[in-house]
Amino acid sequence: MNSTVALVLLALGGAIIIGLGAYALTLRKEVKRREAFRLDEERRAQQNSLENLDYVVSALVQEQVDITEGSWRCKVLLEIVDPSLTERPEFQAFADVYNQTRHLKTHSARKQLTPRERMQEDKERLAVEDKMRAAVLSAAAEVIKWRAKGPSALH
Repeated sequence: MNSTVALVLLALGGAIIIGLGAYALTLRKEVKRREAFRLDEERRAQQNSLENLDYVVSALVQEQVDITEGSWRCKVLLEIVDPSLTERPEFQAFADVYNQTRHLKTHSARKQLTPRERMQEDKERLAVEDKMRAAVLSAAAEVIKWRAKGPSALH
């Protein structure tokens, strides 16, 4: 092999390496961009969940929403923010109501019940609400206190 062919192959190899390096750099920038976008989406979802939680606990404390519905919403919103929050003793009432009422029908499934079945489920739901009212209202007040501490309260 003569030196001209060797130089051409060396230049071609160098060009390929530079091209692959540039492509790798482009891919790396895209990964960073997507990661930043994902983190921003998570931050916004968490912020939206916290704002919604504020509305729901306020409605619970003012008794503008049923204990069952408010508890379900609080449980879900707390889990979105941080799944370990529903395990805190001061917020446990939300999960307790959920566990005691999750078998009850909602929406279109409820509409398919006979009037007698619907009345039976309403009795059961109201019994749970009567039993858990004080605990749920206390948990809602605890959420308000927790939220007043600001972002540092998450950790």
